[in-house]
Amino acid sequence: MKGFLFVDGSNLYAGQYMLFGPNKFLDFRVFIKEVEINLEVKFEKIYFYTSFSPRPKVLTTKVKAYLTNESYFYKSVRLTKNVTFFKGYRSPTSNKEKEVDVKMAVDIVNMAHLNKFKNVFVMSGDADFLHALKIAEGLGKWITILALENRIPYRFSYLYKTFVFKTNKKFKVEIKKPQKIEVVNLAKKVVGSIKKSPRYKYRGRVNVF
Repeated sequence: MKGFLFVDGSNLYAGQYMLFGPNKFLDFRVFIKEVEINLEVKFEKIYFYTSFSPRPKVLTTKVKAYLTNESYFYKSVRLTKNVTFFKGYRSPTSNKEKEVDVKMAVDIVNMAHLNKFKNVFVMSGDADFLHALKIAEGLGKWITILALENRIPYRFSYLYKTFVFKTNKKFKVEIKKPQKIEVVNLAKKVVGSIKKSPRYKYRGRVNVF
C-alpha cells in the first residue's frame, strides 16, 4: 500500500519527550522505517508541521536540555527521505503555536480535492483535524490514524483504523468497543541517545526545507 503521511510534529515531539525524557529522543528516520515495515506501507510523501520552542534570554540547565533534545529530534526529521517540513511560529505574547494546525488541515483537504493521494495517514493526538478528514473521506480517500501510546486520539479511533505504537511498557492502551485500535510494539532502536548520536551544537533552530 502507498499513501501520504501528515504529521502533527509539535504533538509528536511533546509525546516523545514525555516518554523518553531529555537524554533520549525518537529517531524519526528509524521510526518511519519501522512503521512502514509493520504496516506494510510505503509513504510516498511525508508532510511534517511544527514550530520551534522559543529560546529564552536566560538558559537554565533544564531548558537547555529540553532545547537540545528538540534540536536532535527535528534533525532526525530533517534527515528523513521524502519529508516536506513546514515551520509555523509562536506568538510572542502567549507563546502559542500559530499556523501549524490550520496549514495541515488545509493541505489535507486541498490534496484530497486534487486527488494527490488515495490513502492518507495522519499522525496526531489532536482531534481538531476531524473535519478535514471527513472531507477527505467524502472524496473517497482511505484514512488511517497513527499515534504514540501516550497521544491516542480516541475520538478518531471510533471512526478510522488507528495504529498505536508502543515503545514504553509503563503505558497501557485501553481499548473499548467499537474503537478500531491496533497496538504495534516497536523495537527499542527507534529511540536514539543524545550522548551516542553525532554531536552538533544547538543554535536555536533547525534548518528546514
